[in-house]
Amino acid sequence: MSDNNQNTQNHEGQEPALNVGTRLIPRITVQAFCENSQTAQLIEKALSDRRMSKVALTTHNGSIEGAIETYRSNPTPNLILVETSLPTDQIPSALEEMAQFCDPGTHVIVLGQINDVHLYRSLIKSGVAEYIVLPTSTDILVSAISEIFVADDSPPIGRTIGFISAKGGSGSSTVSHNSAWMAAQALRQDVLIVDMDLPFGTAGLNFNQDPPNGIADAVYAQENLDVVMLDRLITKAANNINLLTAPVSLEKPFDFGAGDFEQIIELVQSNIPLVILDIPHLWTSWVRQTLIALDEIVIVAEPDLANLRNTKTLVDTIAALRPGENKPMLVLNKVGLPKRPEIPSAEFASAVDCELIEQIAFDAPTFGTAANNGQMIAEVSSGSRLNDSFKNISARITGRQIHETTSKLGGLDISGLLKKLKRA
Repeated sequence: MSDNNQNTQNHEGQEPALNVGTRLIPRITVQAFCENSQTAQLIEKALSDRRMSKVALTTHNGSIEGAIETYRSNPTPNLILVETSLPTDQIPSALEEMAQFCDPGTHVIVLGQINDVHLYRSLIKSGVAEYIVLPTSTDILVSAISEIFVADDSPPIGRTIGFISAKGGSGSSTVSHNSAWMAAQALRQDVLIVDMDLPFGTAGLNFNQDPPNGIADAVYAQENLDVVMLDRLITKAANNINLLTAPVSLEKPFDFGAGDFEQIIELVQSNIPLVILDIPHLWTSWVRQTLIALDEIVIVAEPDLANLRNTKTLVDTIAALRPGENKPMLVLNKVGLPKRPEIPSAEFASAVDCELIEQIAFDAPTFGTAANNGQMIAEVSSGSRLNDSFKNISARITGRQIHETTSKLGGLDISGLLKKLKRA
């Protein structure tokens, strides 16, 4: 579909006052396909409703057929509004074809001219979130969206992914930040990076930000923490990239209880589509509890002996803490470091019984330039092959597609070591 007449609006910058009995719709992306200009005006007018203040809306000319063409090559948003004038008997099959190109978790509201209870029941049964008969009011439209995303029984919209290093210096912060940036660009949805290394975090540096507030304020707020307060603590670092930065201060020790981050994670997960947690290389009660609560875990390691031992310990421990959940995913970083004997990637992954989702080549000049500039790799070198690695990671952690990784690198013969680890 051609987007020659496309109108994108985002009222996220407004800070409306909270009223009792109303709840803000979270930071979702909405795309509307409208056959008539009156419908597009109705949907755009809905942004004036205070409940929609965080919603990013894009309107297109077209109907179900236009949506199908758009999503053949583009990711789907959190919510699709689609107007159709098709006959009753053709609507279900057209929506079924569109569903083939929709990502899991995408909701659909159909706007139609036919007031037919049988059609309504058929669409709801097929998975459509709501069917609204036109003409309608903005209040009915906004209420329908609210029912999907802020009802008490609505599932969280956010997916939580934790990155942790197997060994200090393995680079999980850099990997998580660049993967989050790639995900934000590809999905065109808000991503939040939570820097949990309070004394030494680098999220602020890597995105060239120095906000006055961040994760520490959220942790210490506890009883007073709510969505509005948390939203004020979040810094917008780039298009679709948001940060909860670390204070990077040694004025006091940061000793936390096991559950001190639980409320923060629950709040951000209910309001932001993708949450990346940059977890420090520690083993404390709160790190342990955080890992238990996440949707997915990524361990970043270098291909050497100490990293292999620590990765195996982490994988085994996490598997015991999360029975029935997905095992951690593995990213090997700094692969191909000059003159360093390395463990072959396939043997490394086999030893730790973990899925290897990507290998990131050692490239000191590119990574160093990005770190010194406070930029992502793609901003420093858009043509670098490193960007493919971060694209693969972001695709894998968001569940959009799976990339198989193979290694052509040589390395050490560690068959004897593997036997010892397996016996342990």
